[in-house]
Amino acid sequence: MGLETSQYDALMREYDKTRLAHKRQLDERILEIYNKIPRIKEINDSISSISVQGAKRMLLENTGSAEDIKRQIEALSNEKASILRENGYPDDYLSMRYTCEDCKDTGYVGQHKCHCLTNSIIEILYQQSNIKDVLQRENFNSFSFEHYDNNSKDPVTGLSPLENMHEVVRTCRDYIDTFGNEYKSLYLYGATGVGKTFLTNCIAKELIDKSFSVIYVSSIRLFEILANSTFKKNYNDDTSDIASNLLECDLLIIDDLGTELVNSFTASSLFNCINERHLRRKSVIISTNLSLAELRANYSERVFSRITSNYTMLKIYGDDLRMKLR
Repeated sequence: MGLETSQYDALMREYDKTRLAHKRQLDERILEIYNKIPRIKEINDSISSISVQGAKRMLLENTGSAEDIKRQIEALSNEKASILRENGYPDDYLSMRYTCEDCKDTGYVGQHKCHCLTNSIIEILYQQSNIKDVLQRENFNSFSFEHYDNNSKDPVTGLSPLENMHEVVRTCRDYIDTFGNEYKSLYLYGATGVGKTFLTNCIAKELIDKSFSVIYVSSIRLFEILANSTFKKNYNDDTSDIASNLLECDLLIIDDLGTELVNSFTASSLFNCINERHLRRKSVIISTNLSLAELRANYSERVFSRITSNYTMLKIYGDDLRMKLR
């Protein structure tokens, strides 16, 4: 999905404004030079006339005068450049200028998005994600296995926290590499401070940098948005548009599920949200301190069934890293 149509249209309008602004600036430079150096206008008029007459002559007479026309235009252009330099102006003073020379301020090079448009899209997606500043700190470049224990073994998996985290990261890397081609969702669970949120942030940054739209919400904020959109029909604040995007963004990250006040509304709303996204084949990542047993007990059987049936379950265990790093 990337951007919404309205967001893309707004970007294209900015490109239009940029081109118009540069055209106005060029017109002002041309008027300035014509007033100061009339010979430049004569040269430009001659170039235009030669070009038009030459094209007509070649079409009507089918003569090979292209080289002659080219030589005349080149001589006039050289004269113009020389006059501009003599008067203290650069050769390209009467040329169109662009903010981006690669796409000429259109956003596209041929049929492909220019790097400037891609960067603008990514910037919007970062702003929309709600965690732009966090992702500058928490990403795979700053991720480290250093603080995961390699001595103790989990009795169920037989893996140490370090070995397990290597497996989890490999799964997350594969998730990133296949995102957009394969529909998958993740459920990251484990005790407080083992790196669940950090890892979801790593995934978010990688996908936003690939121009996928990602929205991050804490579970408390998620249910606040859903409650306001359900019970307050005139609800409107700076983040009210998130409610309509929760179902449409490429990836929805729900962080710290279970920290909200669990009741029938939250259980029902959670199911509706993840079920609707499942029907639309839109991915979700949930991070939580809840065990699978607690997930079943706190929410409904249908929430438990939907998650365990359609999500890749990733348990992270080990010491509280935040305590270690203090």
